Amino acid sequence: METNDLTPAESRLWRAFASGTEVDLRTGHSSSGSSAPDPSAPDPDDPARGGTWGPERTVRANVLRSLLLDGPREDGRVAALSLAGARVTGQLDLQYATVDHPVRLRHCHFDEPPRFYGARLRELNLSESVLPGLISHAVRVEGVLRLTRARFYGNVRLAGAEVTGSVYLESARIEATDTEWPALQLNQAVLGADLWAPGLRAAGEVRLNGARVAGTVNLTDTVLEGPGGTAVQAETLAAEADVLMRRADVRGRLELRGARIPGRLDLSHARLANAGDTALRASSCVIGELWLREGPAVRGALNLRRAQVDVLFLQPEMVPDRVQLNDLTYTSLIPHEPAERRLPMLEKGDGYLPFTYEQLTAAYRRIGDDDAARLVQLAKQRRRRRTLPWYGRLWGHLQDTAVGYGFRPLRAGGWLLSLLAVGSVAYGLHHPPALKPDEAPGFNPVFYTLDLLLPVISFGQENAFSPEGWYQTLSYVLIVTGWILATTVITGLTRTVSRQ
Repeated sequence: METNDLTPAESRLWRAFASGTEVDLRTGHSSSGSSAPDPSAPDPDDPARGGTWGPERTVRANVLRSLLLDGPREDGRVAALSLAGARVTGQLDLQYATVDHPVRLRHCHFDEPPRFYGARLRELNLSESVLPGLISHAVRVEGVLRLTRARFYGNVRLAGAEVTGSVYLESARIEATDTEWPALQLNQAVLGADLWAPGLRAAGEVRLNGARVAGTVNLTDTVLEGPGGTAVQAETLAAEADVLMRRADVRGRLELRGARIPGRLDLSHARLANAGDTALRASSCVIGELWLREGPAVRGALNLRRAQVDVLFLQPEMVPDRVQLNDLTYTSLIPHEPAERRLPMLEKGDGYLPFTYEQLTAAYRRIGDDDAARLVQLAKQRRRRRTLPWYGRLWGHLQDTAVGYGFRPLRAGGWLLSLLAVGSVAYGLHHPPALKPDEAPGFNPVFYTLDLLLPVISFGQENAFSPEGWYQTLSYVLIVTGWILATTVITGLTRTVSRQ
C-alpha cells in the first residue's frame, strides 16, 4: 500500500505500528472552554455512536490488513497493531492469514464483522468494541482472546477455535441477528486455560458442544436467553476444573448431556427456567460436585439420568415438580435433611424407580443415619405396593400394618401383647373344657393364648383344651393372626438382613 494514500489517522497508525505504540483516537468528554464534562451528555467516545465519527477517527480495514501482513518494522522493537477509539470501515478480512503481531482494537466501532476464519494470530483483543458480529471459525490464537465488555449486534462464531491461553468475554453483550446460528458458538473449541465470561449477556443460544477447556468455565452473573428453547448447548463439554454459573439467569434449557466436569458445577443462586420442558439436563455426566442451592425452584424438569456425581449439594426447595433420576449415582448428598424432606423428590420421577430409593438409603447409611435409611426403605415398599395387583396390595397393607415391612419390628411386639391380653382375659374368665380331664395339665390362660398365637412353640395347652362357641371363634382368630404376624415378621427381617 502506498503511504501517500493514507489519511492523517492512518498515517499516524502506520508510523506507530513498527514500534508497537498505541494510537488512541478518543477525544474524552471535555471540550475546549469546558471545565468539566456534562454527565447527562452522551459520551462522544462510546463505540455504539461510532457510525457518526468523522474521517479524523476513521481507519479503513484494508489498511489494517496491510499493516498486519506487511507492515513496517523497527529494529529492536516489537511491532504491534494497537488502536483505540477508531471507526473501522470495510471488512477486516484475515482468512487463513498468519499474523505474527499482537492485534489490539479496543473501543472501536466496526461497520462490518471482522473475518478471522482459519487465521493464525499471536493475540487478539477486541475489548469494549462494538461489532456487527465476528466470524472466526477455526482461528488459532497463540495467547489470549479478549472480548471483554464488547458488544456484538450479530453472531459470534468461534467453532473449532484453538486458544493457548484464555478467552475473556467478561460483561460482553451478544444479540444474535441470524437465528440459524447460535449467538455464541464455541463448538469443538480448545482452550489452554479458562473461558472467563462473568456478566455475559447473550440473546440467543450459547453453544459449547465438545469444547475442551483446560481451566474453569466461568458464567457467573450471566443472563442467557434461548428463544428457541435452548439457552446453553454444552453436550460433551470437558472442563478440567469448574463450571461456575452462580447467580446465572438461564431462560431456556441448560443442556449438559455427557459433560465431564471433575471439579464443581456450581448453580448456587441460579435461576433456571424453561417451563413446560427440561430446564436442566445433565444426563450421562461425570461431575465432581453438583451444587443446586440458595435459588428459586427450578421451573421445568430436572434431568439427571445416568449421571455420576461424587457430591450432590441439592436443597429440597430447588427441586421442581418433575425430576428424572433414573440410574443417578452419588456418593454424598448434602445438606443433611430428614428423610421426610428428601422422599418427595423420588415421587416426582417417571414411575417407580427402586434404584433411586437405594441411592438415598446408601447416602444416609454412609453418614450413620440408620433411622432415615429405614424410612426410605419403608417408603420404597409403599411405593412399590402401588404397582402390584390387588392381592399384592392387600398383602402389602398387612405387612405394613403389622410390622412396617420389617422396618418397625416393635410393632409386632405391640400386636402380640395386645392379642395376648385379650386372649388371657377372655380365657381367664371362661376356661375352655379339657379334652381329657384326667390327663390335662392345669389350665393357664396366658400360656394357652401364647400356644394359639405362636405357630411353632408349644406349651401343651392348645392340644389339651377345646373352647366352645364364641371362644372357639376367638381361638381361630388368634391362630390366623399369629401366622400372619409370624410370616410378616420373617419376611420383613429377611428383607432387612439382605440390605445390610
